[in-house]
Amino acid sequence: MSAARTSRTPLPGIGVRYDLTTREHRHVSVVAHRDGSRTLSAYQRDDPDACALSVHLTGQEAEALVDALKPTHHSPTLLSTTELGLVAERIELSGTSHWNGRLLGETRMRTDTGVSIVAVLRRAEAIPSPGPGFRLAGGDTLIVIGTREGVDAAAAILGRE
Repeated sequence: MSAARTSRTPLPGIGVRYDLTTREHRHVSVVAHRDGSRTLSAYQRDDPDACALSVHLTGQEAEALVDALKPTHHSPTLLSTTELGLVAERIELSGTSHWNGRLLGETRMRTDTGVSIVAVLRRAEAIPSPGPGFRLAGGDTLIVIGTREGVDAAAAILGRE
């Protein structure tokens, strides 16, 4: 069984094209556009120049696909929260959010939704278990865990502008 082969080709003015040939000799490519979007293409097995599928993804959609293909949170030692009736999600705080610059405790998140904020991702840093005195900033990604209803309510509260 041979390993997958990959290549990288700069596309001036567009971005970079990544090509993958699988062990089954299937050809897949991803064009990483300069604006953060991606174009995913799969080619016919009998004609490697004939595109069988092409999908344009926003940067956010591409991130969701990466999470689905290789979840960074997957570990056999972690509990499956869905089996317990809980969900864990990432909620991004926009730069125009009402909560930008305010303290986490002001959101009354746990009191009003029952959701716990287990970490905040800021730039290249992870802040685990932020307390009520933690100051939120636009661009923060909050890792929350709770019931489906609670997480939806948390997203609504954090989405306030």
